[in-house]
Amino acid sequence: MARLLTTRFSTFALAAALGTATFAASAQDSLTVVSWGGAYGAAQKKHVIDPYQKDSGVKVLFEDYSGGVAEIKAQVESGNIQWDVVDFEVIDLERACSEGLLEIIDHSILPAGIDGTAAAADFIPEALASECAVGNIVWSVVFAYNEQTIGGTKAASIEDFFDTAKIPGKRALRKRPQVNMEWALLADGVEPKDVYEVLATPEGQARAFTKLDSLKKDIVWFDSWSQAPQLLNDGGAVLVQSANGRFYDAIRQENKPFVIVWDGHVYDLDAWAIVKGSPKKDLALKFISFATGSTPLAGMPDVAYGPTRKSSMPLADPTASPHLPTAHLDKGIQAGSEFWADYGESLGEKFNEWLLK
Repeated sequence: MARLLTTRFSTFALAAALGTATFAASAQDSLTVVSWGGAYGAAQKKHVIDPYQKDSGVKVLFEDYSGGVAEIKAQVESGNIQWDVVDFEVIDLERACSEGLLEIIDHSILPAGIDGTAAAADFIPEALASECAVGNIVWSVVFAYNEQTIGGTKAASIEDFFDTAKIPGKRALRKRPQVNMEWALLADGVEPKDVYEVLATPEGQARAFTKLDSLKKDIVWFDSWSQAPQLLNDGGAVLVQSANGRFYDAIRQENKPFVIVWDGHVYDLDAWAIVKGSPKKDLALKFISFATGSTPLAGMPDVAYGPTRKSSMPLADPTASPHLPTAHLDKGIQAGSEFWADYGESLGEKFNEWLLK
């Protein structure tokens, strides 16, 4: 499976595209779209939100959130829908879809690529794998260090992240079990291909928590990816976890002396989905059709995220290609969305209990 995914991602690697569509809209039309802020949000605003508003006449309220399904679940269960379209990490998407928190999306509405390729052939297969969403980027969770604060020994592996004797100092991690549990097992010697099989067992979960215990007193927790580059820049931690695009943007735009370590990275897709019960479902579908066209997606390599359409990459900045997750698939694993759909709730509870110990 890993080889198959690598082949698919490499073939896509560096191709994606955009078909635009214009939609008549009355002046009072508005849509609430939720994403991740930071450099990624800025790229989406430039390449997706602003062009869509100009083309459609629809006002987009573009808001940030920090992931997970709790806020969406609360809205759906209360019937008080505040968000229309959400940019999901696929690692959370399967759970949200299986719990009935999202609308079904008919993928036949998606436009052909800018080169005329039908959407079904233009998207990488993983982008259309869920009936509840349309994938828009390939991204990865990595860690990085600051050359000015790391000291004499440079980090080169996921084992180094957990080795505070070799590289002293704080480690910054997002406060959730996803990725942290996988990293713990990888650092403890589990083969990448076996990570989710091991993590599905009580013994494997205990093993992951034991490895995290070894690092616990040195962990700085954060909630949003946007906090990660600041922690690395200010010396709040010597090794910091984040979405790869956050570090890439800081290196490219601000000349930060950050070095990304790809070993053990966990790559995944993000996907646009519609909150179940949104009164603006039709408008939301039009937005997603536009947002996943060849041209908007071609802007995502600006922050080192790979577009999910093959027709997009010829339109993108070619200098970004070596920095995309697809250039480093042999060093990482794909996030287990099905695993987290099955185990996310129970492991989330165990993780929170562990935090309190």
